[in-house]
Parts: sequence; structure tokens; C-alpha cells
Amino acid sequence: MNTVGGNSGHGRRHARLAALAAAGATSAVISSGAPAQDWKPTRPVELIATNAPGGGSDRILRIFVKILGNHVPTPVNVVNRPGGGGAVAYNYANQHPGDGHYLVMGSRSLLTNNIAGHGPSYLTLTPAVHLFTEFISVNVKPVSPIRTGRDLIAFMKRDPSAVSYGIATSLGGPNHQGAAAALKAAGFDIRKMKNVIFPSGGAASTALLGGHIDVVPLSVAFGAQLVRNKQVRMIAVTSPRRLGGVLADVPTWKEQGANAEVSQWRIFVGPRDMTPAQLSYWEQTLRKATEAPEWKKELAENYWRHLIMGHSDTMKFLERDNADAKAFLMEIGLAR
Repeated sequence: MNTVGGNSGHGRRHARLAALAAAGATSAVISSGAPAQDWKPTRPVELIATNAPGGGSDRILRIFVKILGNHVPTPVNVVNRPGGGGAVAYNYANQHPGDGHYLVMGSRSLLTNNIAGHGPSYLTLTPAVHLFTEFISVNVKPVSPIRTGRDLIAFMKRDPSAVSYGIATSLGGPNHQGAAAALKAAGFDIRKMKNVIFPSGGAASTALLGGHIDVVPLSVAFGAQLVRNKQVRMIAVTSPRRLGGVLADVPTWKEQGANAEVSQWRIFVGPRDMTPAQLSYWEQTLRKATEAPEWKKELAENYWRHLIMGHSDTMKFLERDNADAKAFLMEIGLAR
């Protein structure tokens, strides 16, 4: 759960999921013994990004497609369908019911957008495979007077209208919560945040670098790339403890007095009415792809936490996380 306060459900849920993964839990589709060869792609596969080029799902897919291409008998292409906080991409996939050639790179915004009253429910799609989790970074320009997370909270308490946030791709999603959860934990009314919505993290970061926005929460992987290029100063991460490598000196929100953790997850979501054979194929194929050394290297370099689950376990996970997300959004006045 993206949490604020001392009694965090996030840690308990992550522990439950880690236990599932450690036990080698797989979905009912795999354990049922349905052979993957019952179905396989017969024409090009579309991996659909929920945002424009440069955004989170787009970046992940362009990495993953190079690895997945070694495991799929037909071409695999990345297709961008930005808009509506991901709704355009999910609705596009659902225009092809029962067709296993379409998979969306989904994120927690699938839940938060629906709870907020726009975008489809995960129950109207076919969540196929949970890939990994990641955390959120909070970034400013290197010349910004906001040098730490504590500075940001102090600035907001003095004059919330003086600080603008670039949010990709919708309010209530993980990027928004990357800053909002900490501000709320510090006693700030986050409804006073000055937010500007962007179609991708790439667009939001471009606005930051151009001086049009003061603060941009991004995936840790994207933020780390900007840090390596000396384009931003990262002032906080939403992880429970510090991350390593180039981010070793970046403090967590908790270290800066805001008891907040925010996690993001990435899953492949297909259109409604996918068949058990299609799910079995993708579960087994994606699992093999994530065992490739190239993918393990990407996991380490991008600070992604490997946690692969099949269809059945992913559905159970989404049911729990949907309840957690709804509780948070209702608390901050974004749930309808």
C-alpha cells in the first residue's frame, strides 16, 4: 500500500508477495498443466505503452522487447497509446477481445484512475503477469533552492502556490503519491498542491529542465538516468531504505521526517476474454524472458525488484491493492 503513517500495510503486503515468490508460486493457469503450445503468436505482437515515447512504460517496453524477441516466434513491436492516464491504451487493447497478440504495460494507475472515476477497471481486462516493483524519486533542477525533501516540505508550508509539480500521468497515481504521501505525512493539505499533468515522465522532466516546473516525481529508474547525466538533483526516494549505486547518497522520505513509502508495480495486461492457453503461453514465455542475464542486468541497473507472478496470483494481488488504493484516495479526497 502506498502509505502515510507508522502502521504501513505496504511492508506486510510486500512480505506476503515475497513469500509467494520465494515459494515459487505460480498461477492456476500454469499449475493446471495447460501446455503453452496450445497457443502461440501467429502474427506480430503489440506491446502497448500507456504513455508517449520517453515515459515509464515506454522505456521499460523498449528494454524488454529486445529480450522478449528471442522467445517469441513472430515480430514484437512497441506501440504508444498515450492519454487518459493509461485509459486510451487499455481501451485500445479491449478493442481486440480474446486476442493474445496485445499486451499493455500496466501500472498502479490502472487502479487509481478507475477509483477516481475515469479509466477501465482491471476486472474488464485480463491481467496476465506481474513483472516487478519499483519506487519513486522526487527531483528538482540542480540549481533549485529546494535542496532536500525537508526543504520542499518547508517551502510548501510557507507558500504552496510557489511550488509547481509535473505529474505523469494522472492525479492519485504513484508519481503523484511520491510527493503527496510525504507532504500529507508532514501535515500538509495536499489538495493545495499546484499540479500540472503530463502525458509521460519524459514530458514532465523536459518541463522541469526547461524551468517550467519546480518538482517532478518519477520512477527511480528514470530519475537515476537523469542523475547520471547531472540533469537533476534527487531530493528523496520513496523506498523503505536507501538505494545503492549512483543513488546511495539520496535519503528516503522517512530519513527526512516524513513517514511515507510509495511503490509502483509493472504488469502485462491483455484484453478481456483471453483464453487459458494464451495466458499459459505468456506466463511461461515471460518467465523465461525474465531469467535472461540481460534482463537481470536491467533489474539491477534500474533498481527494479523482481517479483514475477502469473495470472491467478496477479488477480489476487490486484484485489488487495485496489482496496488499499481506494482507502488512500478516499482519504485525500480523490476517490469518487
